[in-house]
Amino acid sequence: MFGDSPSPGLVGIARLAAHSEVLESKRVVQYFEIGCRSLINRTRPGMPFAWSLNPYRGCEFGCRYCYARYTHEFMEMRESAEFEDKIFAKSNIGHILRRELKKIDATGGIAIGTATDPYQPAERRFQRTRAALEVFAEQSGLDVHITTKSDLVTRDIPILRRIAERNAMSVNMTITTLDVELARKLEPRAPRPDLRLKAVSALADAGIAVGVFPNPIMPLITDQESRLDRLAKAARDHGASYFGGGVLFLMPCSRKVFFPFVEQHFPHLLRRYQERYESAAYIKGLYRDMIRDRVAAIRDRYGLANMPACAPPRPSPFSDCLPLFG
Repeated sequence: MFGDSPSPGLVGIARLAAHSEVLESKRVVQYFEIGCRSLINRTRPGMPFAWSLNPYRGCEFGCRYCYARYTHEFMEMRESAEFEDKIFAKSNIGHILRRELKKIDATGGIAIGTATDPYQPAERRFQRTRAALEVFAEQSGLDVHITTKSDLVTRDIPILRRIAERNAMSVNMTITTLDVELARKLEPRAPRPDLRLKAVSALADAGIAVGVFPNPIMPLITDQESRLDRLAKAARDHGASYFGGGVLFLMPCSRKVFFPFVEQHFPHLLRRYQERYESAAYIKGLYRDMIRDRVAAIRDRYGLANMPACAPPRPSPFSDCLPLFG
């Protein structure tokens, strides 16, 4: 249990978090085990998948643009650093997932890693993502997709191949930029872009459908055609079969981290970001349309699809709903 004494007024997920057992602590990062009543969540209408699953709460990668920081607020943790430094591993995943799969129509697509990375460093220790994959390997007729920034996903290639034998299975590798220095600024503790590309190659060589997401595409930082073109070519050359991306999405909890980042590293862009994102999480209109067309043209240039071939037809995963892949 972290803290001196949980507030007696806490209820629900906040109370569970306050009473969670410490699994391990390293430097400033603490790991906790947290109970959960359910693992699979229904997504909103219009999403390219019907269900989402996140084995962890919080994420160590510390991406400056991460929209999922708000999820810690449900546990009364409102400091942005707590999202990166207090990581909660969900307990009893195998039992709960088997039970839930019997009760839901899971043919509409299950996305793993929509809020927090399923292969963040905690996974090496606690293997909660692997526990979920072992359950999916027992199933048939499902549509399962993983989104990650980590080359740790290659550890589970044998399980992914078992899943793919009887289900639609794909891995979406997020690579925001090939610029190592910029990537380190944007995603301080995520694996380097070259390691992610090697993972793409390993997955493709193993027969796993794999694509690259340059998400989020950040105006005047990563949106240049030359940057996106280099990334798409590298994706194709490393065996990716699909490619796409959406424009940066900034919730209020994200702006508290991203605006100071821009002020430090791109001060000449701060005012423009404030004008566009202070009152809305999305950029709409001509800019969004331009990026959509730019990505489509680049994708066509390299013969890449906009979704995995193993997925049944449904709304493109590169729609305005892309923030869920971030």
